[in-house]
Amino acid sequence: MLKNVVESNKYKFGNKDEKYHEEYQYLNLINDILKEGTMEEGRNGSTKCIYGAAMHFSLENGKIPILTTKKTAWKTCLKELLWFVNGKTDNNLLNNQNVHIWDGNSTKEYMKTRGLNYEEGDLGPIYGYQWRHFNAPYEGCNAEYKGKGVDQLQNVIDCLKDPKQRASRRLIVSAWNPCQVDEGALPSCHNFFQFNVVDGNKLSCSMFQRSNDEACGTTFNIASYSFLTHLIAKHCGLEAYEFVYFKGNCHIYEEHIDGLKLQITREPYPFPTVSIKQVRENINDYQLEDFEIHNYQHHPQIKFQMVP
Repeated sequence: MLKNVVESNKYKFGNKDEKYHEEYQYLNLINDILKEGTMEEGRNGSTKCIYGAAMHFSLENGKIPILTTKKTAWKTCLKELLWFVNGKTDNNLLNNQNVHIWDGNSTKEYMKTRGLNYEEGDLGPIYGYQWRHFNAPYEGCNAEYKGKGVDQLQNVIDCLKDPKQRASRRLIVSAWNPCQVDEGALPSCHNFFQFNVVDGNKLSCSMFQRSNDEACGTTFNIASYSFLTHLIAKHCGLEAYEFVYFKGNCHIYEEHIDGLKLQITREPYPFPTVSIKQVRENINDYQLEDFEIHNYQHHPQIKFQMVP
């Protein structure tokens, strides 16, 4: 069923006359779901879905897999990533940067559906909080958490900066915390990532995601974790090598089907490259302006409404 995880993932829909491009892994997956997925009624609507997929993206020589068959808002993606890296949970900080991807999950009305009573915009102990303050008691988005909980990301950075530890197979960060999963606005979709170093300085990242919104989420997830790998490599004096993406439930919302049927007809452009201008002293200090994207060609935008 899953052509994207076998030999035919190198070619557009199994056609060996097509030139290889890593974006076809995504397009092939969409094609598989549309053709062979089952319709399921879920928490927030009808989806066509399959279970289980994997993708590999090279990050060598600065390559960054920002998908090209539709325009990807990579700045929005990167702003969210840096917000995660800083351990923040206040959606107002994103709104101040004109980022609104969490708005549907941060209203008082939505919070009531989760049994939560946070202030408007407070998302609870979600991704960045678990990366930087794992399992510390949550006291609101404006509380001070320095030194509280487990700083998983900094622990990984410390190991990667140490030549004696960077070959460890324990360079893991988990956003899935069963103790606090019901305290967040949304249980984490991308749950768990691991870094790995080969040849002394080549940094790879793998990530497992339990729930994959293929129209709205996957495009951001690929770019975000690739940005993260480039960032950690730069910060730790390593070279970004690859991003490996493991996927659980892969689904297309019914209202996204027509847009994705259009997207899979498009021919990908070469992926762009990224450069990071400087090494900051602290991982918290990186800014959007530190990143430069080169030669991003893309097809026109396809508008998909996010389903909260």
